[in-house]
Amino acid sequence: MGKCMIIGCGGVASVAIHKCCQNSDVFEGIMIASRTKSKCDALKEKLQPTTKTVIETAQVNADNVDELIALINSYKPDVVLNLALPYQDLTIMDACLATKTHYVDTANYEPLDTAKFEYKWQWAYREKFEQAGITALLGSGFDPGVTGVFSAYAMKHEFDEINYIDILDCNGGDHGYPFATNFNPEINIREVSAKGSYIEDGKWVETEPMEIKRVYNFKGVGEKDMYLLHHEELESLALNIKGIKRIRFFMTFGQSYLTHLKCLENVGMTSIEPIMYEGKEIVPLQFLKAVLPDPASLGPRTVGKTNIGCIFRGKKDGKDKNYYLYNICDHQECYREVGSQAISYTTGVPAMIGAMMIMTGTWKKAGVYNIEEFDPDPFMDALNKWGLPWEEDFDPVLVD
Repeated sequence: MGKCMIIGCGGVASVAIHKCCQNSDVFEGIMIASRTKSKCDALKEKLQPTTKTVIETAQVNADNVDELIALINSYKPDVVLNLALPYQDLTIMDACLATKTHYVDTANYEPLDTAKFEYKWQWAYREKFEQAGITALLGSGFDPGVTGVFSAYAMKHEFDEINYIDILDCNGGDHGYPFATNFNPEINIREVSAKGSYIEDGKWVETEPMEIKRVYNFKGVGEKDMYLLHHEELESLALNIKGIKRIRFFMTFGQSYLTHLKCLENVGMTSIEPIMYEGKEIVPLQFLKAVLPDPASLGPRTVGKTNIGCIFRGKKDGKDKNYYLYNICDHQECYREVGSQAISYTTGVPAMIGAMMIMTGTWKKAGVYNIEEFDPDPFMDALNKWGLPWEEDFDPVLVD
């Protein structure tokens, strides 16, 4: 069917690349491009004997638009799948515009110097992408991503209007370390130490970090403490789903993680303000990232399951209705299949599916779109086929 250029070679990219190789009818060719070419080469060496997909590799600095343009022009992919860092979304979008190439990512842009992620920077590209006749699909991970597809599916099949959405992200995995993060520590710690927020009646309501806590009993995992966080998909779902009065995002954290994080915060290790150390400027959070276990190394050690989904409350045929859509994913099964734990797996699989939707023309609209703006049905089918089967509950326990 076509060729896909994948930028990035971390944990999520590794899963997406494995999945593209399993899906070689669609992905005839992939190019893995990253700052560290040796990582791309190692993955190619491992996967090429197992797949009909032709794998190429390249070195690229994703902060450099001209380098990206040159690489896209030489490979001529049908779609660019951005699995680099959120700070690099705009340079990659610029390169896609210049070369008229479809664009897919899993996380919205955030400037390097402020822990502030929102869609305004990428939404500003709408007209340019329309005029170029190409699609930018934003947020094709799990949350954002599958949570948006779940919302569109609920809207299409189960409700006339959805008034309340609670997104619940539970990781019941245990990696055995006193403290480690399941994905990029920089992004993870920025996210957790930021103020929480949710949308009510069209407005953002801000909370202190980890101020709002609930306890929920997750199928496949058990009872967990979860905390209200700010999360980017709230912003787009509040606009795109009919009837929304309130939308919140909760994530589970264990006590050990929170105690360690509080201590690191108190001593300044989570700061993104540069400091001088022995005549060199360093960012404490980046130094912390260097001493923490690499998320990619957690796979063989992590046991347990994730459970991520959305609880919807709304109306159907004039009656109140509750509905819960979720996926349960097993860390060890993911590791056996693709060598990564479930956090990378739950993001990497939807990244491949999003690229497939665009590449096959199943989803086709010029412009910049969030994932819930497309027909959810083919994506929902693909989730079942490619390793993230979903479950439904028509009488869920609600979050107060």
